[in-house]
Amino acid sequence: MLTLFIKEINTFFSSLIGYMAMVVFLLTTGLFLWVFPETNLLDYGYASLDSLFFTAPWIFMFLVPAITMRSFSEEFKTGTIELLTTRPVTDLQIIAGKYLSAVFLVFFALLPTLVYYFTIYRLGLPPGNLDSGAIWGSYIGLLLLGAAFAAIGIFASSLSSNQIVAFLLAVFLCFIFYQTFDYLSKLNIFYARIDDVVEQLGINAHYESLSRGVIDTRDLVYFGSFIALFLLLTQLVVESRKW
Repeated sequence: MLTLFIKEINTFFSSLIGYMAMVVFLLTTGLFLWVFPETNLLDYGYASLDSLFFTAPWIFMFLVPAITMRSFSEEFKTGTIELLTTRPVTDLQIIAGKYLSAVFLVFFALLPTLVYYFTIYRLGLPPGNLDSGAIWGSYIGLLLLGAAFAAIGIFASSLSSNQIVAFLLAVFLCFIFYQTFDYLSKLNIFYARIDDVVEQLGINAHYESLSRGVIDTRDLVYFGSFIALFLLLTQLVVESRKW
């Protein structure tokens, strides 16, 4: 599994798409944080990274599928999946290796954004006058959200041998599970009845909960269960292709 993990990372950075995805993510977040007037941190009047944690999930909705779209699609298209499955590794180990490499790349993409935190930390009056607990909670939430999107992306990649189809399907599913349940909870059929239950089915409610700086076990269980569900679905799809 470790060999597959390293192979996936090397494959990602051996193509121009890998570098472009990282550059686009950092450039887009930088523009929202420091340039665009409505989200410019320098115009806020107080030290905060709220605009980063508001825009990053939407950027992740495209970045993570771009990372995962070739995970299985490329294997199916080139026929190397047969060679891979004949090696002394189980399907679950193959999926875990590809999934963990995607999560590592999400983590790697987030690392440079720590510069924003230290910049805001120094710009505060006095320096350090910001809610660090909420910021670190938001980082944990963003990493878990990226991990959830990666599980969706791996699943979408296992459904098609076409990378573009896998990318579009992953983006669609990420949007559905991130935002749609918030909209559904406001419908008359659910509102004031089970709107809280419907809202809790979506990723956004748990991401916002972590962004408050409180690490709730219910949110951790949700993300863990969500990731496990999509990895299990991926295993079923991969096994069905053998049949």
